[in-house]
Amino acid sequence: MSATTGIEELGVSGLGEVDEGSFTELAERHRRELHVHSYRMLGSFEDAEDAVQETFLRAWRGRETFEGRSTFRAWLYRIATNACLDLLAKRRPEPAVGGEVLWLQPYPDALLDELPAVEADEPEALAVARETIELAYLVAVQHLAPRPRAVLILRDVLGWPAKEVAEVLGDSVNSVNSALQRARAGMREHLPAERQDWMGGSGVGGGGEGDAETRDLVRRFTDACVATDIDVLAAMVTDDVRSSMPPTPGLQLGREALVEYWIESGFAGMTGLRPVATSANRQPAIAFYQWQASEGAYLPLTLDVVRIADGKVAEIITFHDDQFPRFGLPESLPADGTE
Repeated sequence: MSATTGIEELGVSGLGEVDEGSFTELAERHRRELHVHSYRMLGSFEDAEDAVQETFLRAWRGRETFEGRSTFRAWLYRIATNACLDLLAKRRPEPAVGGEVLWLQPYPDALLDELPAVEADEPEALAVARETIELAYLVAVQHLAPRPRAVLILRDVLGWPAKEVAEVLGDSVNSVNSALQRARAGMREHLPAERQDWMGGSGVGGGGEGDAETRDLVRRFTDACVATDIDVLAAMVTDDVRSSMPPTPGLQLGREALVEYWIESGFAGMTGLRPVATSANRQPAIAFYQWQASEGAYLPLTLDVVRIADGKVAEIITFHDDQFPRFGLPESLPADGTE
């Protein structure tokens, strides 16, 4: 919906004439896409919520400055981008050594489904929308300096012209183009090898959660996790598999390191697990519950988001149980009669 259309619906000629309730209604139509945009910038679901609230507050306070030269949607994106840059300026240190992003949080696919639909006849746009919400992309983005990060997202994800990006950031077109080159080079350094050609709508694929072969792999991986069968799990991961558990520090790189971690952490001897399939960041995810006899129920344990490459598990990012409510997962699972 354009700004003009929204204003005409209200029978007014400019945002300065819109009351707060009507303004909020117009802005709320774009909440989800602004939230996803902020999430790409910040890597944190919770920080993105703060950024969107700040965006709406700034937009309301500055509504009279809207001149109608762009759409209302684009105007909100400009405000959101700068709100994110302000948050980044005061927010957090650089990522930990080894590529960890300790503030990383998953994004439920059920909420991503609220985004405006991309036309099926736009395969490049569909590929970009999907690949640039994957956790591997989010991690790589977090290694970029804030302004090149903003340029990358505005140019390569949203497809904005360099001139418009320059206006948003108060830079020259030459500065924007230079920042984009640096950002793309930085992304190639931190993206997984099979994801380094994502730019330009190449459609790198790799097996989405809807692919039958991938679904079978995830099912077998889940079964092996429940059985804590280390030998089977080791055979299902890539040689260079990555595993992390934000916000807890600790990154395992490679099959040998991951197996050692599984043994030393006590996972190899864990019992009483029950899985619930879900999805996050357009990737397969498994919520694990563990039997607690004192409660007579299975209680939330962890949420694993997996990345598949070449028919194997290439990355496992494990999140704590505080993410369960966001995914609409139950607080507990009842006994199944086998305990």
